[in-house]
Amino acid sequence: MSRSLSAAIKKKIALRAKYRCEYCLLPEHLSFYAFHIEHIRSIKHGGTNELSNLAYCCPDCNYFKGTDIATFLDNDTLVRFFNPRRDDWNSHFMLEESAIHGITDIGIATVRIFKFNDVERLIFRQQLAELGFYP
Repeated sequence: MSRSLSAAIKKKIALRAKYRCEYCLLPEHLSFYAFHIEHIRSIKHGGTNELSNLAYCCPDCNYFKGTDIATFLDNDTLVRFFNPRRDDWNSHFMLEESAIHGITDIGIATVRIFKFNDVERLIFRQQLAELGFYP
């Protein structure tokens, strides 16, 4: 299967996401970098290039997620990551000032692995919030 996506498909995904990262909600126009089309379930784990498996993603979220699909919250509990095609963001996360907190196991796992609250990301979101640009 080809991994490349047409410009039309990329545009459709960006429009669907309203040009925001579907994980951390960062608006693309305020980022220093172009956003990525991310495979929710990576190709190596059987994912496809179908629209239902693609998300609009900032470079930080995409980098930290990589090809992972889940993580262990403790020694025995494997928890999948937030899926923007299936899950409601507000059901799994809450914003407290500019910090993103997981309120379910899925949210907690996603916050941890995607490093939503690394200091640089937190400071940037706080600055955007103060200017009225986040969320």
